[in-house]
Amino acid sequence: MYKVLIVDDDVNFCAILKSYLGRKGFNVAETFTCSEALRLMQGTKYDIILTDFRLPDRNGLELLKDIKDKTPDAVVIIMTAYADIRMAVKAIKLGAFEFVTKPVNPEELLMYMERGLSRQADKGQDEIRVRQSAPVKTSNGFEYVYATSKESKFIHDYIQLVSPTDMSVIIQGESGTGKEYIARKIHEQSKRNAFAFVAIDCGSLSKELAGSEFFGHIKGSFTGALNDKTGQFEVANNGTLFLDEIGNLSYEIQVKLLRAIQERRIRKIGSNKDIPVNVRLITATNEDLREAVKRGAFREDLYHRLNEFAINVPPLRERKEDIRVFSNFFLDKANKELNKNIEDIPAEVLDCFMAYPWPGNIREVKNVIRRAVLLSKGESLQKEALPHEIATACNSDYQVEEKNRNDLKSQTEKTEREVIIATLEKARYNKAKTARILNIDRKTLYNKLKLYGISTQ
Repeated sequence: MYKVLIVDDDVNFCAILKSYLGRKGFNVAETFTCSEALRLMQGTKYDIILTDFRLPDRNGLELLKDIKDKTPDAVVIIMTAYADIRMAVKAIKLGAFEFVTKPVNPEELLMYMERGLSRQADKGQDEIRVRQSAPVKTSNGFEYVYATSKESKFIHDYIQLVSPTDMSVIIQGESGTGKEYIARKIHEQSKRNAFAFVAIDCGSLSKELAGSEFFGHIKGSFTGALNDKTGQFEVANNGTLFLDEIGNLSYEIQVKLLRAIQERRIRKIGSNKDIPVNVRLITATNEDLREAVKRGAFREDLYHRLNEFAINVPPLRERKEDIRVFSNFFLDKANKELNKNIEDIPAEVLDCFMAYPWPGNIREVKNVIRRAVLLSKGESLQKEALPHEIATACNSDYQVEEKNRNDLKSQTEKTEREVIIATLEKARYNKAKTARILNIDRKTLYNKLKLYGISTQ
């Protein structure tokens, strides 16, 4: 039976919570001060400690430090009626498992307690256990990998923190780092999870089609509008709308998006009737939107509307501790998909993985593992089945080879930059026209403008 300590100066609340958790099979003790809580912990090891933030003799963060010093394995959940994001982030950094706002929903609190106990059960296991503990499946089959690096744990803590709220979230990171997976995880853990999660790739939308995709249209409202169309805002009503590569939206669409967020109403193209909508917005970008705001390419008021909470996802090369976890996870998936039985990844292959910079991030790991599983014979992943650049990544000549390759690449990029600048000038800095002349889509153009540091002002 798990032992729980409740630390709260609200006597009635303690009594109600103690009774509820007792019925759920927990052995519950209660106290009303930090000093008494510390005294109880001297004689009893508690699995879970539920503490109020504001207590008569000290605050919950001070108590949290003492708890982690005395019983580092205890699951600590802080409860408060004075919710503050900065306070919550500090609590998570100090080792709190969860930060819950009052009034507390007992069933929700029980869910957090069970998650905390499950995570503690996973600790102390060796690397073999890490391989099996990576995926978490939800009711719709969605999988999220709990990686082991400090950076990934911090991202997970942020997800836990912001999911129950209705705050708009911007997820920033390179292509392939798993931004949509994070967005889906936030939705799955939110109060909106019974409703739709709708994802839109803004980079693939033209200015002409974006309005219809977001808000819908009625039949005959423009050439090609052969039927009524329901916009994605309406599809996602009461749920979550995920806008990937938000920085690629045209300025005109940004204005309409801002109005929809502010007024919580949309109007289909060709209609004179407003439709109320209630959606949570999560956006993702691989560019620095603050720089886009400075350049005038992104509206500052829209940026602040979307940026109520930000999650920065570092590239895989900056959290190499996660490479093993993702490799094993995708190995298991590839075995099932391809009906293979590759049991392990040898040390020499892992050495190559650790030396390689993974420019495509987690998506590249998935593709490489899948290909290698298909080509490998026997029970181990073979080095010969890896792409040349990865198989040779740990060779002593690799860095020299990379330098030579980059020298050639830099010359190519210099030429490409000059062509783009010349075309922009020819098109009078009209980006849509520039993209047409260069025979590339607008998303590719925006990415190259960012890559080469080209200003369009």
